[in-house]
Amino acid sequence: MLTPERIDTNSLDLTRQLNDVGVEVVAKYVVGDHLERLEGVVRLALSRSQIVILSGGLGPTEDDLTREAVAAALGRKLIYHPEIAEALEQRFARLHRKMAEVNKRQAFVIEGAEILPNERGTAPGQWIEVSSFNAAGAVIMMLPGPPHELKAMFERQCLPRLCRMLPPQVIRVRELHVAGMGESDLDQLIAPVYKKYGNPATTILAGAGDIQIRFCARCATADEAEALLSEVSGPIEALLGDRIYSHNGDSIEQVVGKLLLAAGATLSVAESCTGGLLGERLTGVAGSSEYFLGGFITYSNALKTELLGVPPEMLAEHGAVSKPVAEAMAEGARRRSGSTFALAITGIAGPGGGTDTKPVGLTYIGLAGPQGTEVVERQFLGDRARIRQFASQVALDLLRRKLGAGGSGAGATGAGSA
Repeated sequence: MLTPERIDTNSLDLTRQLNDVGVEVVAKYVVGDHLERLEGVVRLALSRSQIVILSGGLGPTEDDLTREAVAAALGRKLIYHPEIAEALEQRFARLHRKMAEVNKRQAFVIEGAEILPNERGTAPGQWIEVSSFNAAGAVIMMLPGPPHELKAMFERQCLPRLCRMLPPQVIRVRELHVAGMGESDLDQLIAPVYKKYGNPATTILAGAGDIQIRFCARCATADEAEALLSEVSGPIEALLGDRIYSHNGDSIEQVVGKLLLAAGATLSVAESCTGGLLGERLTGVAGSSEYFLGGFITYSNALKTELLGVPPEMLAEHGAVSKPVAEAMAEGARRRSGSTFALAITGIAGPGGGTDTKPVGLTYIGLAGPQGTEVVERQFLGDRARIRQFASQVALDLLRRKLGAGGSGAGATGAGSA
C-alpha cells in the first residue's frame, strides 16, 4: 500500500459499510511491514477510537506482522491453535498440495481473541474486545488483506457482532457538484448557511473546474438524517442555482449526455490542446453513441484547415489560439459531422509555448449550435494536465448550461440549420 502500484480499496468499502450503520471513520493509517511502527499505530488508534480495523499482515510469511504487533500493543500472548493448523492442512490436501511448514504461523491467535473463519482464504481473522486503552472500551478487528476475503469476513462475521454493540444510529451523505465557481468564492457564498450547523458536517472538495460539497448527517434514523440534510442543503442549492450540475454524484459528462438524449440532440468535438480528452470523457459514459457522433483532433494548423475548414489567413492573422479560430473550429466540426452541437477547444497547455500576450493557460472554447456560435476565453493556472482538465470541464459546462436553458434545438442538424 506504500508503493505507487497499489490502490487501497479495502478502506473505501469498509468506510461505506461503517457509515451505513452509523460509525464515522476519523482516521486511516497506511503502515509498512515494521513491527515497532505497527505496534505504535495500534496503540495510537486504540487511544482515540472505540473501533479499530486492521487489514492485511495475517499471511504465513515473515513480513506478515499484524498478529505480533497487536499482541505487543495489548501486552498479550500469541497462542498456537493446532485445530487451525489441521484445518489449513486439510484445505491444502483438498487442492492436492502439501502445506508448507510456514503456514502454521497462521494458527497463532492473540490471547482472548475470537477466531473469525475465513471462507475464502487461509488466514483466519480475529475479533478482540479490550478495555484498557480508553474509558469506553474498544474492539479490534483483524482482517485478511485480499479484498474478496476481507469483504466476506467483514460482512458475515464482523458486521453482525458490531451492530449488536452499536446504539441506533445512521450516517447519511448528500453531495452537490458545482461548476463555474472558484472554491473561495463558493465558500464565501455558502458558509453563512452551513456554519450554523455542527450536524451535518460540511466539507468542500475542489478539483480542476469542479467543486464537490459534501454534507454528512448522523442521526438516530434515516428519515431524521435526510430531513437534516435537506434543511442545510436546501438554502445552499437556492444560492448556487444552475451552478449545481449534479445532486446524485453524476459526472458532468453524464449530465450532458442525459440532456442531449432528452433533447434528441447530437454532439461532435474539435480539439487542439486537449488532444482528445474531451472526446474521451464523453465516450467514457455508457450509451454515449446515442448522442456523440465523433471528433476531430486537429493539433496542427494544416489539419485545422483541411479537416475543419479554418481559413489559413485567419490562422496567420490571429494565431491558432484565438477566439476566431475557436469559433471556426466549432462551426467546422458541426458542419462536417452534421451534429446539432459542436464544442471546440484551442489553447496553450504548456509548460512551454506561452508569450506575454498569450501566456500558458490561455484557452478559447467554442460552442456551435442551431442558435449560433459563442466563444469563451479562460486563463487557467496549473500544469499541463490540470489546464487540459479545466478546459474540458468548462467546455462541458458551457454545453450543459446551453441545454439547460432550453437552447437545445432538438432534432436540428448542423447542415440544415447553420
